[in-house]
Amino acid sequence: MPITPQVLDELLKDYKTPDDMLGSNGLLQQLTKALIERALEGEMTHHLGYPPHDVAGDDSGNSRNGKSKKTITGKRGSVEIDVPRDRQAGFEPQLVRKGQRRFDGFDDKIISMYARGMTCRRMQAHLQEIYAVEVSPDLISTVTDGVIDEVRSWQPRPLDALCPILYLDTLRVKIKAEGRISNKAIYLAIGVNVQGTKEVLGMWASENEAAKF
Repeated sequence: MPITPQVLDELLKDYKTPDDMLGSNGLLQQLTKALIERALEGEMTHHLGYPPHDVAGDDSGNSRNGKSKKTITGKRGSVEIDVPRDRQAGFEPQLVRKGQRRFDGFDDKIISMYARGMTCRRMQAHLQEIYAVEVSPDLISTVTDGVIDEVRSWQPRPLDALCPILYLDTLRVKIKAEGRISNKAIYLAIGVNVQGTKEVLGMWASENEAAKF
């Protein structure tokens, strides 16, 4: 489910307050859904041993078998996700386990991943924290590859050369790093293009909120 510039423009066209980004139906919820689903697809690829539509799956004895809907609740509200299934019903999701309905902390990590630049090592560290269980390096690598694709489809989106209006704002977010939780300032640059559409131009992380930044 790539998040295209057109989808982002549609999501942000009525942006007026931080709640439009961080509320129950805001942009962050959309990103949460997309990244969770991409991670689960990575888990399924690891479970089966081959990616979707690969010929390696022919006569393998097991294959993908559609998806089931599931609603999970985090601190910013509920998100409906599509969970992949396999024909032998042996797939056990690790990120969102069977019967799990609560999912806290993932949205903060999404903000952190965007703000910190998305290197593979940082992505792996975040995902290791998210899973919080002993999983194989191959699984983390497979999931990371899928999530990085999702993130990179958002990062290089084209931006207009001119923004007549620019909003600069800062959000305070709790982020866990190296085993400790600290408050970070996430700086947002929101531009309004000549068509009147609001766009997120960028996100940056800092230890403190200050006009100098």
